[in-house]
Amino acid sequence: MPKRRPPSDADLELFRDAVGEVKPIAGEASVHGGQRPPPVPRQRLRDEQAVLGELLSHPYDESTLETGEELLFERPGLRRNVLRNLRRGHYVVEDEVDLHGLSADEARVSLTAFLNECLTRGLRCVRVIHGKGRRSSNQGPVIKPLVNRLLRLRSEVLAFCSARPVDGGTGAAYVLLRRKGRAP
Repeated sequence: MPKRRPPSDADLELFRDAVGEVKPIAGEASVHGGQRPPPVPRQRLRDEQAVLGELLSHPYDESTLETGEELLFERPGLRRNVLRNLRRGHYVVEDEVDLHGLSADEARVSLTAFLNECLTRGLRCVRVIHGKGRRSSNQGPVIKPLVNRLLRLRSEVLAFCSARPVDGGTGAAYVLLRRKGRAP
């Protein structure tokens, strides 16, 4: 960058003639207006409005608006992404058991036998259909809490969660089993 030369006397004379007489301002060297207004994040606001508009313009699937409690469990020490992948349905469901219409005792026996068979066969991911308890008495679901309790007690169960809506939603659970001969 070239060095800047000071203006010549002729240039200064020309400037003074063009500007005219100048009076200095008394007081502070410079006076500015009040505080600047806070910046407005206009792009973020537009983005948020666009998302809201998109959400309102797309039809929704009522089956995704499940009622009832979601089942969710993972053993300590499990890799972080395992439960996330299970919830998203990334594991292939190799078998399933349907406990609809069974009494609590029948469901306990059936679930235990099913899990034992799955372990013998070396299955990794299974689905347990327990229902949502809508036909239960006014005491609430019976099979679903039983399944939740029994699965937590089985050391072979690494994780489980409610299924995706397409696979039964909160009326079914994906269960991830430990591979034969492996530690957690």
